[in-house]
Amino acid sequence: MIFSDRHIDLKDNFPLFKVEKDRIISRQGDITAAFSITLPEIFTLSGEDYLALHHTWVKAIRILPVNSIFHKQDRFTREGHQATFTLDQSFLSQSSERFFHERPFLDHRCHIFITQRPLDKPLGTSAVSNLLRSSLVPPEAVSEKAREDFEDTLGQFRQILEDGGMSLKSLSAEDICGTSHRSGVLENYLFLENAGKPRLMDIRFKPEWQIGDKYVQLYSLADVEDLPGSVLPDGRLEKYATDKTDFRCGYAVPVGAMLPCNHIYNQYLFIEDHQKTIKKLEAKRLRLESLAAYSRENAIAKDATAAFLNEAISEGRKAVKAHFNLMLWTTKREELAELRNKASAALSKMDVTPRQETVGTPQLFWAGLPGNQGAFPVNETFDTFIGPASCFLNMETNYRSSVSPVGIRLGDRITGNPVNVDISDEPMKKGYITNRNKFILGPSGSGKSFFTNHMVRHYYEQGTHVVLVDVGHSYRGLCDLVDGYYFTYEENSPIRFNPFVTPDGKMPDTEKKESLKTLLLALWKKDDEPFKRSEYVALSNAITGYYEYLSHSREVTPGFNSFYEYLELEFRDVLKRDGVKDRDFDIENFMYVLRPYYEGGEFDYLLNATENLDLLNQRFIVFELDNIKDHPILFPVVTIIIMEIFIAKMRKLKGVRKMILVEEAWKAIAKEGMAEYLKYLFKTVRKFYGEAIVVTQEVEDIISSPVVKEAIINNSDCKILLDQSKYQNKFDRIQELLGLTEKEKALALSINKANEPGRLYKEVFISLGGQLSKVYRTEVSKAEYLAYTTEEKEKIQIDRLTQKYGDRKKAIAALARENN
Repeated sequence: MIFSDRHIDLKDNFPLFKVEKDRIISRQGDITAAFSITLPEIFTLSGEDYLALHHTWVKAIRILPVNSIFHKQDRFTREGHQATFTLDQSFLSQSSERFFHERPFLDHRCHIFITQRPLDKPLGTSAVSNLLRSSLVPPEAVSEKAREDFEDTLGQFRQILEDGGMSLKSLSAEDICGTSHRSGVLENYLFLENAGKPRLMDIRFKPEWQIGDKYVQLYSLADVEDLPGSVLPDGRLEKYATDKTDFRCGYAVPVGAMLPCNHIYNQYLFIEDHQKTIKKLEAKRLRLESLAAYSRENAIAKDATAAFLNEAISEGRKAVKAHFNLMLWTTKREELAELRNKASAALSKMDVTPRQETVGTPQLFWAGLPGNQGAFPVNETFDTFIGPASCFLNMETNYRSSVSPVGIRLGDRITGNPVNVDISDEPMKKGYITNRNKFILGPSGSGKSFFTNHMVRHYYEQGTHVVLVDVGHSYRGLCDLVDGYYFTYEENSPIRFNPFVTPDGKMPDTEKKESLKTLLLALWKKDDEPFKRSEYVALSNAITGYYEYLSHSREVTPGFNSFYEYLELEFRDVLKRDGVKDRDFDIENFMYVLRPYYEGGEFDYLLNATENLDLLNQRFIVFELDNIKDHPILFPVVTIIIMEIFIAKMRKLKGVRKMILVEEAWKAIAKEGMAEYLKYLFKTVRKFYGEAIVVTQEVEDIISSPVVKEAIINNSDCKILLDQSKYQNKFDRIQELLGLTEKEKALALSINKANEPGRLYKEVFISLGGQLSKVYRTEVSKAEYLAYTTEEKEKIQIDRLTQKYGDRKKAIAALARENN
């Protein structure tokens, strides 16, 4: 360590004696316990949450014993996202990894150090810092009884914080001191390095502060004149607030996750004997009172001291000494001016007068070394109460990535750093939701279909069976890319199914027979036309007889044609043999009504498909109903077949995740008498490891449809909203219908209000059972964008290149390179 021309060897002046039982023991007899702490995620707390969190911190700090020091150290370092490539990654996943590789973000690590000092050792001053001299006080100065009491207090401190929703982990000796391969928190602080292979470097304070190749700046909050007159645990974040919502963030967040540079935010509270402190202040007040006549400054200081004493005594507040400082660094000297500007701007947002530390820098830096908090110079502190001091604590951290094997890759709100977001399994395990169903609302142009493509693709790649029902061709590109089945109606290629096919030609089970009966009744009877019990029995016998006929006639192809022929040739004889009267089952009427679906009829293509027959095992199926959504015959039949396909997946694919997503087609389905199916689906799909998702874009659809309001919304614990700025003036109705809290309303209306310049993305709000709500970026690589795009011009380009290369992946890759 170098002061101008004076060199100090850290080895000879190191203030720490040893680490014993995971506790740091200093040469002055101080014992320090070190913890890492997990804080709540940024932008997820309401004003009430911040008050509760602040109360937790106050309660925890209040129990610390006399002559102890609370030191919270928040370390933010600029890192680059490291891509991970595996052999089983899909084309789009690899594109995403390349896109986000080296994306800069702030890595946050938070540590708490609780130091117990010997009772006869008060804080020193800058002039007697142990940076310049070592102590002769041995560790034995602290009694065993004091140590046991200290451990008991630490247990209470930890329990209070964990009851408040945070989790603490004790740092081990290896975490503190490091190993031969990994540096510990001591080296990480001294040399401003992250946990990597340890390396030594010089520390200079003259002519300018340098640690190795890093240029360092320090701003201190040590003078009450620089601080605001009053503080709160949280404040309004204007860039995300609206005239109808108040968006809250922690008071110290400007010097936390929202300060985009390498920095450490140190927060110190010194717990002294409260009565002695009051006596000292009382003596100071009397001294100032006698000098008040000679100076207006003395008179003002006397009044301030008196007010402090009055508050301490009347409200029973505990007085402490406090200090906060902000340490910033860069490896480029030319960036120092920008660094100072960022620090000043951040402190100004807290209503703090920026004061750069120069003279006391070495002592403050030295006292920040874990375990050496007892060397802190008392002249760099100010008197306050635990409550106001706790407002200066950084209370939140960055978005955390789920370790769940399933989820969606989304970006955090500040930098876009990719995080894995599980909105199905993990929330179920944690009790946030009781079902995996989702309701997605977003007006046209909000990125609704884009997000839905992104979500569905991740679920598909993680082994989910996906059934999509759409009316806008939003999923054609993704379906082609994953080689799924795409069913749509076109004049030259009408939609085709074959519900009569069974796996390996086996006899159908009861559910298959029931779905065929439902289909045949839908073809035969009108919606309001009842059927007789005898007709239902006759249909059951016809289906059973048909499959027995197939088992003996292997050359016959299953399908509606052969079923119709069986009715004509054999089933008539069965009815005659059994004496079934026309009034019980009118075979002539039945055959006549079903004739259009037989060979040569108007709809002979619909139920006689000879390809795409194995829909049970096909993992990605899209039903595009745009051209038939208003067709009185085709649409009801197709929706019944879709239901049959998904119910078969639900019941037969054990232990496999299933998803059915219904885009705007749900409106048509509900109109056609299929509302009961939607209700059944949303209430029972969770029992079969499945999830049902409905997507809509109009607020009026929610309000006017009892199906959505009563069945879908009430049974969708996950609610996803895209840009709601169009609905800002009528969002109260949406809030009421979706059951959103005021915090969730503020989050939803903050979408896309302050997006990062220079990056193309849209934000999405996700609420999990009203207990966990966040806004994320939906930011993707160029290849992913081209796979999801619904822009006609881009789709034509991709189709043209697909014909050229004979492969859609190659076409997307070529167009992505061209656009880049």
